[in-house]
Amino acid sequence: MSIKIILADDHAMLRHGLSKSFQNEKDIEVVGQAKDGRTTVELARELSPNVIIMDIGMPDLNGIEATRQIIKECPKVKIIALSMHSSKNFIIEMFKAGAAGYLLKDCEFDELVNAIRLVMTNKTYISPAISDVVVDNYMRQPANAKESAFSILSQREREVLQLLTEGKATKQIGKRLHISAKTVEVHRLNLMNKLKIDNIAQLTKYAVQEGLTRPEP
Repeated sequence: MSIKIILADDHAMLRHGLSKSFQNEKDIEVVGQAKDGRTTVELARELSPNVIIMDIGMPDLNGIEATRQIIKECPKVKIIALSMHSSKNFIIEMFKAGAAGYLLKDCEFDELVNAIRLVMTNKTYISPAISDVVVDNYMRQPANAKESAFSILSQREREVLQLLTEGKATKQIGKRLHISAKTVEVHRLNLMNKLKIDNIAQLTKYAVQEGLTRPEP
């Protein structure tokens, strides 16, 4: 039986290229593609994939948040991060969210295929390119380590923050999250108070640093 996978990345060319390459793998089948995290969560529910190849910097809902939501609803799904980010906070937060593997986008295709097959045996795949970061994190955790957005803010506050920094208006955010505009404002004020940030420019900078949204092109 084929390993059913979903490709989640906001770059259509990357998804197309990977999809074509997977056609040569007899035991792997691409069953869906998504350009943002929210669509990925929906497809995970609908298609019941075995593996999701997940980018981190996606619009609407980032890959870390999407991973958290998918693992909560579909704990058997294996999620492999395929990202351009090699910094510690992105890697660690993806694994905390429940990812089964992490590779960088400049890896060889064969490495990604091997990672897919490995996580299907209930093992974790850590690319050699980032292994030092992971080991260092677990060997040297300072007592005063900085808290991340994923420990400071609630899930809803993180969602509001991402949409806010992507230029969505209060009513648009409410519609997207199926909550009232008033509730959006409450979340906005709460997250600003928690972060001690009161302007969009600094909120955007923070969201980019934490992997909640992408930097402007």
